[in-house]
Amino acid sequence: MPATPEGLTTIVSTKGQVILPKAIREQRHWASGTRLTVEDTAEGVLLKAAPMFAETNVDAMFGSLGFEGKPKSIDEMDAAVAAEAKRRARD
Repeated sequence: MPATPEGLTTIVSTKGQVILPKAIREQRHWASGTRLTVEDTAEGVLLKAAPMFAETNVDAMFGSLGFEGKPKSIDEMDAAVAAEAKRRARD
């Protein structure tokens, strides 16, 4: 990642708001509305783009989508994926 331009400053408003310099926003691809996490570190404040989804694992998600019926075999699933890929290739 390229180094950030030196000498950029900003001011904390009476509401505690800070405007990030355009060069930094563009370098980070932070558009208006980007959610950021704020972390207090020994060297200062660290801003990072917030993840779009909360971290999770397979165990937490297992069974979250209900399905009634006979389970599909791996061969049946492979055939369904291939058929959908073929269908989308025609469209």
